[in-house]
Amino acid sequence: MKINLCFLVILLLWVDCCLGRFMVEKNNLKVTSPKSLKGVYECAIGNFGVPKYGGTLIGSVVYPKVNQKGCKSFSDVDTSFQSKPGGFPTFVLVDRGDCYFTLKAWNAQNGGAAAILVADDKAEQLITMDTPEGGNAVNDEYVDKISIPSALISKSLGDSIKQALSNGEMVNINLDWREALPHPDDRVEYELWANSNDECGPKCDTQINFLKSFKGSAQLLEKQGFTQFTPHYITWYCPEAFLLTKQCKSQCINHGRYCAPDPEQDFNKGYDGKDVVIQNLRQACFFKVANESGKPWQWWDYVTDFSIRCPMKEKKYTEECSDEVIKSLGADLKKIKDCVGDPHADVENPVLKAEQDAQIGKGSRGDVTILPTLVINDRQYRGKLTRPAVLKAICAGFQETTEPPMCLTTDMETNECLENNGGCWQDKSANITACRDTFRGRVCECPIVQNVKFVGDGYTHCEASGALRCDINNGGCWKGAQGGKVYSACIDDHTKGCTCPPGFRGDGVNSCEDIDECQEKSACQCPECRCKNTWGSYECKCSSGFFYMQQNDVCIGKYSRTSMSSGSFIWTLILILALTGAGGYAFYKYRIQGYMDSEIRAIMAQYMPLDHQPENTNHPVHHDI
Repeated sequence: MKINLCFLVILLLWVDCCLGRFMVEKNNLKVTSPKSLKGVYECAIGNFGVPKYGGTLIGSVVYPKVNQKGCKSFSDVDTSFQSKPGGFPTFVLVDRGDCYFTLKAWNAQNGGAAAILVADDKAEQLITMDTPEGGNAVNDEYVDKISIPSALISKSLGDSIKQALSNGEMVNINLDWREALPHPDDRVEYELWANSNDECGPKCDTQINFLKSFKGSAQLLEKQGFTQFTPHYITWYCPEAFLLTKQCKSQCINHGRYCAPDPEQDFNKGYDGKDVVIQNLRQACFFKVANESGKPWQWWDYVTDFSIRCPMKEKKYTEECSDEVIKSLGADLKKIKDCVGDPHADVENPVLKAEQDAQIGKGSRGDVTILPTLVINDRQYRGKLTRPAVLKAICAGFQETTEPPMCLTTDMETNECLENNGGCWQDKSANITACRDTFRGRVCECPIVQNVKFVGDGYTHCEASGALRCDINNGGCWKGAQGGKVYSACIDDHTKGCTCPPGFRGDGVNSCEDIDECQEKSACQCPECRCKNTWGSYECKCSSGFFYMQQNDVCIGKYSRTSMSSGSFIWTLILILALTGAGGYAFYKYRIQGYMDSEIRAIMAQYMPLDHQPENTNHPVHHDI
């Protein structure tokens, strides 16, 4: 056992020296009062509890007079942090030291606090508050039950808050997790650094329970294209000086290149570290083959089924049991075995080599040194590994308004559009609203309804624009009907705006009033006219025997000299033109007919004598001699 512990220390030293770039994930803490402390400060997200990814939490700070390190139950010291009706939730400030961070958070939660702030006890860079390694019966009972968010703040900020509180000032703080995770587009890429070992205590149990509970959500998100998931596995290599030792041989494969700690931390019983490495490799290869076949979500079925059917404690953590699980899922066993290769060969395994390379942090993501670790949009997740907490974090990784329906359920967030329409524009008559619910809260954005785009600021007004806009609530314009007539102030060829139709006046939106053309003497003003106003128009009638011409606003008939002279002239002109045309046609026909007759006679006369012509007398004369 002593040799095993020494070897583990060597591995840990290698991790610290060779990785050594652990990233502390932070969020903003904004002090809103008192004025002397106003500003934005950094705080480190605890690796337990439930951070409010994508949201904010406002509270008032309380620094207890006793139990200032929070290591005892606050009920024992007769202290309650329950917020009063109409008051802010309580943020408990405690000092670092004397007990686990998780115990401080658990006691604060039981005392009624909405969040816990831990003030560092020395001036240093912020660190990540993590759960205790190993664990005991007490830890097992409360760590997974912590639900309030936690944050570590600097010693200087902690001292400033304590001073303000001692001066009788109220300290109000806004914890803001909205930018704690990147949310650049409509797809979230996330990865889980896991382990197939199921005998490592509470952390292994937490991981297995998470895989089982999150499987359905993960597969649904993946199948619908909302997410891209990749599993990863941490391995270490054995230092060259120890390659021939029993420890390296039992914990490593491929000649010391890929190693894992002994599951029971005892080389003399149970499974070895190399068994864990091989199963990790099989799980990685299963994902590789499933992903190449277009079904990457099958990985969730394999790892959960394997944990149920092939547990270490039942001595079923074997290749044979793994093969049975793979066959039951219809995966290509041969391709998976080819991917695993020969664990005894003195060669690199391409899959595990890629995993070791991926452990090293790149960009904003730090090195992966904690198992299990969830990385969302290249940022390490902080908080407990449960379905609601992780799903909330993944939902925070979507760009606003692109979240899948799963993220907008009542157990995930509060729909701010349900109260006062979120303060956005709406048309109640057509059930159209500019309020759009997102995971981070509502946005006021003019909608698109039936391919018709509404334009405006989204708060005070939105109006339909473009073609077909009149099909949606008449484009927001006035519309009226009366006596079988329908008039509208909306015209489809307008990009926007409303204009009252002819015969009406008004703004075109709220009203259009009928114009009385008769009263305003804008029509039907001829002496013989009688005007009658109608809705949207007018009627103009002339005296008996007269006809009204609307274009000229005149009556045509025999009674009016003006009318008659104009009418007689027109009809006379028409009659003259008609007679002239008929006479010309008759004359034309007569002349043409005569001409044709004379021409025909002349032609026929050349070929035969006509009856009334004399015979030819120019024949020869014969005389007798």
